[in-house]
Formats: sequence, structure tokens, C-alpha cells
Amino acid sequence: MKLVTFNILHGRTPGGDVDLGRFADCVAGLDADILALQEVDSSQERSGLADLTALAAEAMGARSHRFVAAIAGTPGATWMAATGEEQPGTAAYGVALLSRYPALNWQVVRLPRVPFRFPMYLRAPGRIQVIDEEPRAAVIGRFDTPLGDLTVVNTHLSFVPGWNRIQLRRLLRDVRALPWPRVVTGDLNMSAAAAQRHSGLRALASAPTFPTEDPTQQLDHVLTDDPGLNVKEHHTPRLAISDHRPLVAHLHRDS
Repeated sequence: MKLVTFNILHGRTPGGDVDLGRFADCVAGLDADILALQEVDSSQERSGLADLTALAAEAMGARSHRFVAAIAGTPGATWMAATGEEQPGTAAYGVALLSRYPALNWQVVRLPRVPFRFPMYLRAPGRIQVIDEEPRAAVIGRFDTPLGDLTVVNTHLSFVPGWNRIQLRRLLRDVRALPWPRVVTGDLNMSAAAAQRHSGLRALASAPTFPTEDPTQQLDHVLTDDPGLNVKEHHTPRLAISDHRPLVAHLHRDS
């Protein structure tokens, strides 16, 4: 069973535009059974007003899929925290989880946000900027898979050091109430060592995923609390979209 997590940069190349056909080709090429996407657009002008989750679902042949908006509006422009009550067609941005296996149920967790604007040095563009941190969310699906029923959590945590740890711990507090076994995946914006230390979970795949040109950091992770779940192989192919590489993990269960 192939699980993939991928921060898609709303389907564009770094410094480029969104080509919906190219996006669909990249998703199809991954050939994922379960696909966790971050930085997903819905009805945004910059991505042709497309529903990127629906496009990805068609490209991979997904049987089940769910988009969860973290914000309503346009990142970097006018936006507000999404509530889940937005009208269809509202411009939104968030995370998506897609599966070739049937979903038994879905859950949404909205994570605590830095409650004030604050100055922070950013390596790109190389200066201090005032940050109004975007809201963060997680989408959780329970799937009927060949490896048994599996709870899969997909999220995109804050890039603010320390705050992403708070969000991860809050998320896991809610996840522990869900059926076992569980896999937590997504762009956690922290190192492999930090992800394991602050989650208490075991990493299934370790490889740098960012930046795409010559990756030196692992920001994207696949973690589990299932001791019998392991990875036959994993890789991080370079694709024609995003500033991240996808993390591809071929899962199997020890007999």
C-alpha cells in the first residue's frame, strides 16, 4: 500500500504559475493509494478557480476524498479562519486527504493559532516581517485498507518554532481518542528528530523533502503508533510542481 504526503504549493512551480494539467499529471504519476496534500486551493484565482482536491481525486482514481479549509479567502490577501460553515464556491485554502479505499468516517480538528501579530526574521526574503499566522487544521479519515482499518491524520503545522509543537501535542490529544492503529502525516514544519520527540510516534520514512532543488531538511513526515506497520521502501521524487518533494512510503504489515 502506497501512502504519499505532499505539500503541493497550490499546484505551482516555485516562482511559476499553476498549470492544472501538469498538476493532475504529477498526482497521477505518484500512483498513491492514500494521498495527503497540504497547501491546497479551492476556488482561488491563482489556481484557475479550480477544486484541486477534486482534480487530484480524478487523477489518482480516489474512492474517498475530503478537503478541509484552514482559511476562507485568499492567503496573503483578505482571509479569515474557516469554520466549516462556508458556502460552496467560497475561496479557501487548506489540507486534503484522498484514498482509493472506502472511508469509514471523517473527522476535522482545528488547531490553536498564534493569537497576535508578531515580528519574525524570515530567511526568505532575508528580513524581519510582521507575521499574522494563518489558522491550521487537520483532516482525519478512517479507511478500510488491505492492511486493515487505519486512521490517517493529515495536517500542516505552523512554521513558527515552538508553536508547531503546541499544535502537534494538541492534535495528538484528540487523535488518541480515535481508533487504533493511527498514522500521522503531513508538513509538520519540524525536523525528523523533533517530530518523533514531540509526538511520541515512530517515523516510517526518513529523507529530506525541502527545498525541492537540493533538499536538506525533512519537513514532511509519516509517523505511526502501530508497531507492526513498516515500510518496504520510500523515496522523494522530484516533480514539476511545488517547493517540496513528496514523501512516498510503501507500507506493509509484519506477519
